[in-house]
Amino acid sequence: MKLKLEFANKVPKVAIDHEIILVKDKKINNKILNSYIKSLFSNKLFIDKKFLIKDINNKTYILVNCTKCKMSLDYEKIGSELYVFLKSSKIDKSFINANLSSLTSVQLEKLLHGAQLKSYDFDIYKTEKSKNVITKLYVVGTKYKKTNLLRNKLNSILDGIFLTRDLVSEPGNVLHPDEYAKRITKLRKFGLKITVYDQKKLKKMGMNALLGVGQGSVRGSYLVTIEWNGAKNKSKPLGFVGKGVCFDTGGYSLKPAKFMEDMTYDMAGSATVVGLMKTLALRKSKINAVGVVGLVENMVSGNAQRPGDIVKSYSGKTIEILNTDAEGRLVLADALTFTEEKFKPQFIVDLATLTGAIIVSLGSEYAGLFSNNDKLSKQLIEAGESVEEKLWRMPLNENFNKLINSKNADMQNINYVGGAGSTTAAQFLQRFILKKTPWAHLDIAGMAFSKYGGALNSGGATGYGVRLLNKLIEDNYE
Repeated sequence: MKLKLEFANKVPKVAIDHEIILVKDKKINNKILNSYIKSLFSNKLFIDKKFLIKDINNKTYILVNCTKCKMSLDYEKIGSELYVFLKSSKIDKSFINANLSSLTSVQLEKLLHGAQLKSYDFDIYKTEKSKNVITKLYVVGTKYKKTNLLRNKLNSILDGIFLTRDLVSEPGNVLHPDEYAKRITKLRKFGLKITVYDQKKLKKMGMNALLGVGQGSVRGSYLVTIEWNGAKNKSKPLGFVGKGVCFDTGGYSLKPAKFMEDMTYDMAGSATVVGLMKTLALRKSKINAVGVVGLVENMVSGNAQRPGDIVKSYSGKTIEILNTDAEGRLVLADALTFTEEKFKPQFIVDLATLTGAIIVSLGSEYAGLFSNNDKLSKQLIEAGESVEEKLWRMPLNENFNKLINSKNADMQNINYVGGAGSTTAAQFLQRFILKKTPWAHLDIAGMAFSKYGGALNSGGATGYGVRLLNKLIEDNYE
């Protein structure tokens, strides 16, 4: 569910409870309100209060204090808070009077975008829907156009984020690899080129690291490529790779039962890539891009991978599997080499809920960034700051390599010495970038899912990464 917006020149013929006035400065083009708002600016209580309900001449107004909003992100946050305020106050019929607002059209659009981002609720499996839900917000007035390019772009981003959240929220019995691959193919209608590699093709290609993770499941394993060709020239694409472990038991290195149900979101990296590619297609981005996702299910069975197994990856390098719960890096290893070899991208950014260690390090405030390229790192960090999907760069160093060297194969999939779990995982991945392509690994384990919700998302799947990567593209490659 998401908040729908309805734009009209006049107040629609429905029962409206409250008129919302967005206050940026003292001047409002309404004599009664103007004098009242002027008095508010001399009142310190209003300066610190974001929302105020006032009855004037038998009309009920909600005054939204936007005086402290400076950046685009500020307007998104106040929009998010407005949605929460309306919901908590049980105000389900209200309208924004755009004619009386002193906000610019850009500021208004950002505010509305924030409200919609916050409104997401995954309730499709509830037989009784919550009654305390705001489904529609009216925007009334001739000051702003009913449609504009900015709103179209923001709606494209919103659709991509909500697709990501939907995918991450689905239970494992519904969104297994077979179903996931089918859903991705439906994106062809938006102009994306989708190619699905099934187990038979992957085996022929030599993707044994990826296949090894999924061999214990009755479901199939897949690699899916999603291509968007929006540039008029034949420039190299931007590459995005995602981990899609639809459910992760840990395999024979079994996870504890407590919180294992959360492992439905171990495919969040892939969901971000899918959501981003939909966004690029919807807003007709003027770049070439490719998304590559590895879709598997890590289960326990008589056919499952064992600790101690050795597999030969797509790159030709051999891997000793010391822990079957360090499976995401095996999926990404084959996907990274394949992406670099087949598409020769300008850069590769991979996303994965890869390690619990990154949550120990950064909590739910930052995703971990590991990279072989300073320029790409800087671009990602700046994009993350502007949309509040923050990144913190973590170290990579040749000295970490010795921790994943194996006596029996080219490398092992975990560091048994202990410590530096996120870094050694990233160091492992770096070995599969064979041609020095600029590469960044985003460990989003602490960011993809939130028990409590954030500034622009309700509790549950956050859709982290779609806004970040879209901003990266907008600011540096379009």
